[in-house]
Amino acid sequence: MSTVLVAGATGMVGSEICRNLLAEGRPVRALVRGTSDPAKVEKLRSIGAEIFQGDVRERDSLDKACQGVTHVISTVSAMPFSYEAGVNDLRITDVEGNSSLIEAAKANGVAQFVFTSIAVDEVPESPLKWANGEVERKLKESGLVYTLLRPSFFMEVWLGPAVGFDAANAKATIYGTGQNPISWIAVRDVARFAVCSLDHPAAKNATLRLGGPEAISPQEVVRIFEETGGHSFELQFIPVEVMEAQQAATTDGMQQSFFAAMRAYADGDRVEMADTYRTFSVQPTTLKEYARQVLTPM
Repeated sequence: MSTVLVAGATGMVGSEICRNLLAEGRPVRALVRGTSDPAKVEKLRSIGAEIFQGDVRERDSLDKACQGVTHVISTVSAMPFSYEAGVNDLRITDVEGNSSLIEAAKANGVAQFVFTSIAVDEVPESPLKWANGEVERKLKESGLVYTLLRPSFFMEVWLGPAVGFDAANAKATIYGTGQNPISWIAVRDVARFAVCSLDHPAAKNATLRLGGPEAISPQEVVRIFEETGGHSFELQFIPVEVMEAQQAATTDGMQQSFFAAMRAYADGDRVEMADTYRTFSVQPTTLKEYARQVLTPM
């Protein structure tokens, strides 16, 4: 059976893609850096992935990684956890690294390249928007069969403590008024779309906007968590004007991109998904299911 190279395999989406592929019996080659978390690498190895040490910043390693591979799925991005200006940033890793991977895939006869992007048309200008737009353009111009996945806001990120949604302590930071609906999507659902896109006719040279099964405002999300956990939340609101000022005041690419994403959250992001779910036979995760997962003790 054809081998799939997953770049960014130790990341949140990449590791879930590997798990899905292996569950279907598809051979997986996981591209990991020498500095990757050994525990994450070992977990991939333990479920059956072939571990290939390489780096999107090193073209020679990419040519070797793509040998004998039929499909490439890239979730590579320096944001948010490995960002280091001038070393591992949006230009070097996201644009130049993914571009090198695209070139290596084409040189080695890869049949399809799937790239997990962002909702490029919906977010304000930022380095992250520029970077994803550049990778999308290069992939479209490469001549490879491509699939671009543009997910809405990840439940696990934007409804997690890293950005101020602390369900365990019933506290939440709300960006903007919190009244505009968002089609929150689970990481596992994005991973499922990536896997289902392989060789799917509807994914050939296609851009897929992805969201969850229902558009729910941040304030409604809080109410769902309150009902699920039985505790009232303490809320803090960040006005749009404050986020705009913060973005204008910083020269750091990651911070500029994060503030732009906050502004997009404040604007809302409704994605109509009924037809896409049917086409790709994906069963979506609901917000109530996610709330139960977060609030249920392990």
